[in-house]
Amino acid sequence: MTQRLHLVFGGELVDPTKNAFKNVDDIHIVGIFPNYASAYDAWKSEAHRTVDNAHMRYYIAHLHRLRDEETSASPTEELE
Repeated sequence: MTQRLHLVFGGELVDPTKNAFKNVDDIHIVGIFPNYASAYDAWKSEAHRTVDNAHMRYYIAHLHRLRDEETSASPTEELE
């Protein structure tokens, strides 16, 4: 069975209409989850917790999309 890992993270944005973080060092890593459903639950919990701050945003990154399992070396493996 293929693993489909998801990363949930967030932080304060410079401008709520953009996706640029105010301070990258302060990004909150919620965790890595084995499926979208559990990642969504974690995302929803953090988003609701910070709903009063219009500059806070949380995201779900699909880590499984960063790798192409069909090729011997995906582009992410080439990064140094």
